[in-house]
Amino acid sequence: MSWQRKVLRVDLTKGTCETEDLNMEWATQFLGERGLATKYLWENVDPSVDAMSPENVLIFATGPLTGTMASTSGRYAVVTKGPLTGAIACSNSGGKFGAELKYAGYDLLIIHGRSEKPVYLHIEDDEVEIVPADDIWGTTVWHTEEWLKAHHQNPQMKVASIGVAGEKGVRYACIVNDLHRAAGRSGVGAVMGSKNLKAVAVRGTQGVTVDDPEAFMDVVRTTHERMSGHRGRKELTEFGTNAMIDVMQNFGGLPTRNFQAVQFDGVDKINPAAMVTPNEHGHVNLLTNKACFGCTIACGRIAHIDEEHFTIVNRKEYIHASGGLEYETAYAFGPLVGIDDIDALTYAAFLTNEHGYDPISFGGTLAAAMELFEMGVITEEDTDGIALNFGNAEALTVMAEKTGKAEGFGEILGLGSNRMCEKYGHPELAMTVKGQEFAGYDSRALQGMGLGYATSNRGACHLKHDVFGPDMEDQTGKGKAEPCKDSQDFVAMLDSTGLCLFSAGAGMKPGHFTELVRTACGGDWDDDRLTQTGERVWNLERMFNLKAGLTRADDDLPARLKEVPAPSGTAKGKVSDIDMMIPEYYEYRGWTPDGEPTTQTLQRLGLND
Repeated sequence: MSWQRKVLRVDLTKGTCETEDLNMEWATQFLGERGLATKYLWENVDPSVDAMSPENVLIFATGPLTGTMASTSGRYAVVTKGPLTGAIACSNSGGKFGAELKYAGYDLLIIHGRSEKPVYLHIEDDEVEIVPADDIWGTTVWHTEEWLKAHHQNPQMKVASIGVAGEKGVRYACIVNDLHRAAGRSGVGAVMGSKNLKAVAVRGTQGVTVDDPEAFMDVVRTTHERMSGHRGRKELTEFGTNAMIDVMQNFGGLPTRNFQAVQFDGVDKINPAAMVTPNEHGHVNLLTNKACFGCTIACGRIAHIDEEHFTIVNRKEYIHASGGLEYETAYAFGPLVGIDDIDALTYAAFLTNEHGYDPISFGGTLAAAMELFEMGVITEEDTDGIALNFGNAEALTVMAEKTGKAEGFGEILGLGSNRMCEKYGHPELAMTVKGQEFAGYDSRALQGMGLGYATSNRGACHLKHDVFGPDMEDQTGKGKAEPCKDSQDFVAMLDSTGLCLFSAGAGMKPGHFTELVRTACGGDWDDDRLTQTGERVWNLERMFNLKAGLTRADDDLPARLKEVPAPSGTAKGKVSDIDMMIPEYYEYRGWTPDGEPTTQTLQRLGLND
């Protein structure tokens, strides 16, 4: 069975906590996690509502494979309408929280309304209570988790919480679990804050069952053996995701100084080699790697700052081991803002974890602010006396803390690139799609990535499609519509299982996911049915966005990427072919020239009710 077949529905306005049976018809159509939560959001929210209003709904969702013996089975998703984009937000996280929520007996936690006063949700299996959060409101994510475990005398409790950034409505605030894992993008933490909900604390002891345990474990053993020797798994284990910084540097696809350049001179000071090489004082940044629940990859990094020689900030509470540099954090705090100080990057990463906000959107917004500063549009009078020049490591560390607390110019940065650049009269400097900042791949060098950015339902995102292979082979937009669409559907399916996307790059093949779902859930699951499930999820997300007011015009890239040629690298002299790719993509998807799913497509996917 694998589904727990139970939903926990909490109404913060009414102060009620009730359980209901999982809609199994929907589960067989949308599987779980991302897909099933999207269906529940569609049925419970008017897409036109203000994302920060009590009428918006916040959904924590596990998948049918979450908490099982399958590798990378620790994932959960937070689905809501996002305040950064006004589009559907689906933010995926690892760690251990998702499995704990599943073990407590719930496939989904659906949160309605808004509490009059700050509260947190305490769940121990069937016992659920809404508890005043006066003692932890206004505190950091790190303090919140420590306080809750001590207060309930339960060190096994798993916590997902927001920091001050979420409380104060930073548009890209995230929900942090296990101290440095996060549902990180699109502002899901701001939605949680708008509901006056500080945390969800869970302890579960019920376990999960699968339909055919013997067959399921056979697939588990097969995939574990395959992954153990796979090159992709070994590279993620040894180098983490930051290995991509060297790949993109060499390729010429590393966004630098707000996409004014595509290669960064200081990359050797912040890449994986720099993380393990002693500095001039003998200090090594990286301590070890770390895995999420059930993971046989362990791509996470645990790092620390050179406590004796990091002179920018003298804050001893940050001289400890915590979540180190992933690629997107290293890119956003390094090349994107022109900084090559690995301790400054690590310190800023600690701040984003502690205060609970998205490092990609913060780095993108800070980069735009730095360009505004160097243009003379804003001055130190606007920026609290800090010179926001590209390359200023002190500016990064100071603004990271100010943004986490929504203080001074940090409050402006907390608006995100679009709103900030519009405020200062230069919207063209915002490197976003649908209001969400780009990850670390330049769309002039990686044309298919650009198409995926433009058409992503949650705004610019590198994790909802995979056209990396075709992009590395051909730096034009030709033939990118098909792999973009097909990979989007595949990722939507994978995100709905409860497994991590990295499992596919670490050795698992599409047939393995089918066998895991079939043996765990029972029924007639095959490759075609799973593929269509992903396509169904993608189209329902699209339908939500259309009803939220998004249009064909939102499937686009910034003018800089369409008009200013890449200055170096393999794509030197090229711009994005997005205007050519979009019509091909719509046709291949079975959408109209305006980007709306046709009646035939909706009928084929069972979405025409």
